[in-house]
Amino acid sequence: MPIHMTTANVTADGQHKKGDQVLCSWDLTAGLYDHLTFISFLNSFLSITAFLGNTLILVALHKESSLHPPSKFLLRSLATTDLCVGLISGPLSVIYWTSEMNEHWSICRFVLPASMLTGSILCSVSLLTVTAISVDRLLALLLSLRYRQVVTLKRTYAMVITIWIVSTVFTATGLQYWNMITLWYWIIVIPLCLVTSVFSYTKIFFTLRHHQNKVQDQVQQLNQTNQLNIARYRKAVTSAILLQVTLVAC
Repeated sequence: MPIHMTTANVTADGQHKKGDQVLCSWDLTAGLYDHLTFISFLNSFLSITAFLGNTLILVALHKESSLHPPSKFLLRSLATTDLCVGLISGPLSVIYWTSEMNEHWSICRFVLPASMLTGSILCSVSLLTVTAISVDRLLALLLSLRYRQVVTLKRTYAMVITIWIVSTVFTATGLQYWNMITLWYWIIVIPLCLVTSVFSYTKIFFTLRHHQNKVQDQVQQLNQTNQLNIARYRKAVTSAILLQVTLVAC
């Protein structure tokens, strides 16, 4: 058994090093200097905008007092994740492409795993968090007065921590052992997140439409109050949908 395990580890390490050599080699980048320059510049620009934009979002959320604390925490978590993209993942990608361009292979083989790991983790966390926001918006509509009792800050903390743990374990394990774990993780997670979000926003759309038709038959004063609440809710849902579409597009 010990001999078998040792052989397996050597094989896995050999495959991992072989993969790094393939992605950090002159054969891969020959004749692509201009393309790599553009990619490096684009990643640098996006890193700066991601950092500054999400910093402003976190400042705005700190001053916002009307949001329900769990919803506010989910938005903070998403902004923090995207902030880390601009602060960590983006610069690592720039270093990787620059090392490829300048043929610094030792730096390339060192930065490549770190870039892949942080990029995969942060992408997974962002996708799962955006999906959680869509479910949160649906629960706010369906549960009504019970929403604040069911969706608590403590439960939201636990869910976000779980998201980080799951994303880190599956992506790090796949990167470490160079196997199919990460691939199957994405094959399952991406469609599941997209289906959940589409279902949530579709349900919200039809529920709002039904609610609006029902409100029209009520007293004028009550109607104005409900219309105000619906308008605020629609604004929040629209923002969440834009976040979802932007993430999928990226």
